[in-house]
Amino acid sequence: MNVRHLVPSVSLRLLSMGSLILAAGLQQPVHASGADLSKFRRIEPQYIAALGDPGATSGNGAQSWGLWSQDPGPRGCKLDRYDQLKAAGGVAPSQWKFDAADWWLEEHGLIMEKPTFPLSPGKYLVTGDRQVTTVLTIQPRDKDGNQRWELADGATLYDVTHLGCRSARYTPAANNSCSPSNVRTTGFPVNPGAAMPVVNGCRKQDYAVLIVVGLPATH
Repeated sequence: MNVRHLVPSVSLRLLSMGSLILAAGLQQPVHASGADLSKFRRIEPQYIAALGDPGATSGNGAQSWGLWSQDPGPRGCKLDRYDQLKAAGGVAPSQWKFDAADWWLEEHGLIMEKPTFPLSPGKYLVTGDRQVTTVLTIQPRDKDGNQRWELADGATLYDVTHLGCRSARYTPAANNSCSPSNVRTTGFPVNPGAAMPVVNGCRKQDYAVLIVVGLPATH
């Protein structure tokens, strides 16, 4: 299969967005006045799938957060090409493997590859590509397996959430078939900040998307 047959033009345009975010990300006001940007190096944007109270500045549960090391949008598969994806054994042209028991959808109606779980402990320079760029710290797991997360100097999870990037995880409900074939093709793109669509036969979990624009220089 040709990747261009599986990726809509709107997502191809996202290929240029990464460079724009990269250029702008470290020029935005840093919410954390104590953050030393000299300790971070710029990277090609990466993307965190996060769960938590949008108004929180810290919390538990970061072991359930994941990371896309590259933009999954341009690597995605259009819903109307799902049959072709199945015919290819679930292997997308970008070489990620579709999992019928755990699949992801983004705001343009593209089936995405899964993020990598869990998010590694450490510091990340994150932004929602709006007004705030700040430092996210992911702590190591404690004895109970919990990982704490903290944003520097009062920034909230909402502050560093990219509202235009919508992301949801779909898993089968009991005794039901959960398939991208059940997704209504209307209603895309999903409005910034809005919930992703409910899909018949599936449990849904919406994730916030944070853009990573820097990592510690010694990382």
